[in-house]
Amino acid sequence: MARRLSSRSGEITAALEAIHRDILDSGTCLGLVGPAVVGLPIPSSIYLMGQAPGPHEAQFGRPFAWTAGKTLFRWFAEMTGAGEDEVRSKVYIGAVVRSFPGKAKAGGDRLPSPAEIAACRGFIEREIEVLRPRLVIPVGRLAIREVLGREEPLAEVVGKTVRASFHGYETDVVCLPHPSGASTWFKVEPGKSLLAKALRLLAGHPEICRAFGEKRARRA
Repeated sequence: MARRLSSRSGEITAALEAIHRDILDSGTCLGLVGPAVVGLPIPSSIYLMGQAPGPHEAQFGRPFAWTAGKTLFRWFAEMTGAGEDEVRSKVYIGAVVRSFPGKAKAGGDRLPSPAEIAACRGFIEREIEVLRPRLVIPVGRLAIREVLGREEPLAEVVGKTVRASFHGYETDVVCLPHPSGASTWFKVEPGKSLLAKALRLLAGHPEICRAFGEKRARRA
């Protein structure tokens, strides 16, 4: 896989850049509130998918740029020793939708609607077709549902490696809870132990070891 990505890296990067242009040209991602946000066009065998940009991501021009990102990259540091910049350079970061959905009436960020999710799904399909990832990491319930195609309690999927077909490509899936500061699931049991198990699984996964180096990746 590493050789395939290396030999086609220029072609893959160009294809991802074209997808990113289309995402950015979509403006507010077909009705969502904030401007579209994309990560780096990284030719990677690892695809991490979040829920949606928050209210601050557009300001920084990258996904996971605020509180949730600090927690997410701390998890990666614990399992690989890599800092945020290195993770961003080795893991492709996508999202269920690419624009901030706005605030919910009851407070907090609004969940994207089924129509908004469907409208943005084509971007994910194109990314998966280009990257053909060997490892997909959905972050949070919405992303997990999008990848697995079904609603599952976090306790049933976090801490396991699941084999799934995602947009026609067979891949390993390791689910993570959402690292939002509003979430307490991963801070108390059983979430705390299941998160630790998921990070150990990721640390030992061949694609993480290949990207970050086996000795570093097995530190978790």
